Amino acid sequence: MTEHKLAAEVKPWREGRDKPFVRIKGITKMFGDLAAVDDVSLDVYQGELFCLLGGSGCGKSTLLRMLAGFETQTSGRIEIDGQDMTGIAANLRPTNMMFQSYALFPHMSVEKNIAYGLLREGVPKGEAMSRTADMLSLVKLDGFASRKPHQLSGGQQQRVALARSLIKQPKLLLLDEPLGALDKKLREETQFELIRIQEDLGVTFIVVTHDQEEAMTLSTRIGVMDAGKIVQVGEPREIYETPNSKYVADFIGSVNIFDGEVDAAAPDLMRVNTAEGAIMCEPVAGLTAKQKLHIAVRPERMQLSRTPIEATNTMRGMVTEVAYMGNLSVYRVQLAGGQCLKVTAANGLHDENPISWDEEVHIGWSAAASTVLAQ
Repeated sequence: MTEHKLAAEVKPWREGRDKPFVRIKGITKMFGDLAAVDDVSLDVYQGELFCLLGGSGCGKSTLLRMLAGFETQTSGRIEIDGQDMTGIAANLRPTNMMFQSYALFPHMSVEKNIAYGLLREGVPKGEAMSRTADMLSLVKLDGFASRKPHQLSGGQQQRVALARSLIKQPKLLLLDEPLGALDKKLREETQFELIRIQEDLGVTFIVVTHDQEEAMTLSTRIGVMDAGKIVQVGEPREIYETPNSKYVADFIGSVNIFDGEVDAAAPDLMRVNTAEGAIMCEPVAGLTAKQKLHIAVRPERMQLSRTPIEATNTMRGMVTEVAYMGNLSVYRVQLAGGQCLKVTAANGLHDENPISWDEEVHIGWSAAASTVLAQ
């Protein structure tokens, strides 16, 4: 997980002093009887790289299109830099949008693709070419000005599209699945390039993605969407470590979830009964006996051993699958009650006898590793 300069130096969303740069207030978008976006309110601050994260059909792209002015909200209000965007056409908004398809003109050179918007607006050719050269340098495509899009790699095409989106100096850049067309390795490399460019320019970015790892890498904050609503907003670490619901815990990364009910609470521990036995957790205020809830435990928070483990929570099971990932291995362990857990363990440099298939193992974890989810 990367730490952005903005997030490292100042967190305006925590401090409450700065006025939000983008304010979305009670936005709803209806398509017939379907609420694609349902009463969403959200604040985004100057210089953020904010990610809207969710599965297909959750409403994230529709929300982005309303910010751009390509869709009109059914109700609610959008403000950008203090200006109400109601009734403002897309071409008059201080925004630009980069699409997943990149939409480069195949017959134009890289230079002409980037300069196109400026020349259409009547910017003098000399100034347009100078700004284009600056953009080519920013996205590290010096020497590619005369090439056509088909002569570029996918990552280079992505950077041309980004340069074209940024050259008009928008206050807000909207990116819809900007890295979706790239292969995994190139996508990972391009994520850090995108962060560098955003930090260099200080432009506010709002990125739509369905890729949890991409959102965790890119963003200062994440807004998780489901069924047209934003269900949690937070910094990547907050979203991962303290999800507010079973949906968010399950959507972000790998997780083991136990369904149970509150049995008893002591000053320092709370007991939750599940189908796989009792699980001890740190106490949570406001819960009552017999209350139904969920316990989430990340795979890397669990220990795995052939011998008994000294831990607050322990279980036994049978290894059914092992996936070797290089630096770590992922184990699927079948418990007696039928639940299958995922446990990750670092691979030793000279581990000559690693745990393998069909072995009985012990699993252990602390009370602090159990996240209690009441919804």
